[in-house]
Amino acid sequence: MFLKKISLFNYKNFSEANFDFDTKINCFVGKNGIGKTNVLDAIYHLANGKSYFNPLAVQNIKHNEEFFVIDGEFEKADRTEQIVSSFKKGQKKILKRNGKAYEKFSDHIGFIPLVIISPADNDLIIEGSETRRKFIDSVISQLDSIYLQELIQYQKVISQRNALLKYFALNHVFETDTLSIYNEQLDHLGHAIFEKRKKFINEFLPIFNKHHKSITDSEETVQIVYESHLFEAKILTLLEQNLAKDRALQYTSVGIHKDDLSFQIDGFPIKKFGSQGQQKSFLIALKLAQFEFVKKQSGEKPILLFDDIFDKLDEFRVSKIVAMVNQEEFGQLFISDTHPERTETIVKTTHQSYKIFNL
Repeated sequence: MFLKKISLFNYKNFSEANFDFDTKINCFVGKNGIGKTNVLDAIYHLANGKSYFNPLAVQNIKHNEEFFVIDGEFEKADRTEQIVSSFKKGQKKILKRNGKAYEKFSDHIGFIPLVIISPADNDLIIEGSETRRKFIDSVISQLDSIYLQELIQYQKVISQRNALLKYFALNHVFETDTLSIYNEQLDHLGHAIFEKRKKFINEFLPIFNKHHKSITDSEETVQIVYESHLFEAKILTLLEQNLAKDRALQYTSVGIHKDDLSFQIDGFPIKKFGSQGQQKSFLIALKLAQFEFVKKQSGEKPILLFDDIFDKLDEFRVSKIVAMVNQEEFGQLFISDTHPERTETIVKTTHQSYKIFNL
């Protein structure tokens, strides 16, 4: 599978732009702020129905314009697949495949397997648990549409339960029967999600450790620990134990929506005890493991986006990535970089076909 071409209209800083791509390596080079990352984000947008960097659709419209359109043509299983994402102010975003609009964007997730490696990934280490939950959910959802639907339904029930708790507080009432309906739904959905997250971590961790060892060549022990209330008790029990707390807070304080991943190096949190270099290596290993996991599970090589990572890597780590390209481990690559000469020198060593776009 690969992206043949893309057209952008009023997307971020582009009024209109068209690109025809190589099946292997494509590089966007130029000064900072010229739009290199925006092209990569447009590709991500076609795969996921949203931006990687600006989740609010209105923020992706070019200044002083009313709409944006991203139009991409993919080759998948010897078929041409046209994916179009468009949004107009005041209206709903539209996502189409071969001219037919999706009723639910979630039906599109996983159709275009894609992994992005970006400086923004540092949020996975420094931000709160929600960012790490989104990572684990995005990987599983690309491969399991039932999981995605369970997740959407769980979030819906949580919102309803929270609204009910607020209603109780506002009106000084309490209805056990109504609350128990939501509790049972959360127990059923939450358990299914918990089991799939647990299974994912068990399968993902050896792949992650392999990549970390490869790109660091070090003896450091890294670990990803899945943290969940459900290791302590079932959701129904947890909800009963925390009922007084939930009524006081007016929201649901326990459940899989509070899960987290603990990133560790030599048994300590990498956020506090890892150097910048160790954190970068951890994140790149994480994303390369995501790539391999999706490739193994889907049977397809995901499109891989490298956003400005050569600036952040030393020669040793760059050489490791080049070696992976040489071994045909990757499919189609998109790279952004501020140094045209550096980019061309690196991609030439891969002995693969490539195109360079000077923006």
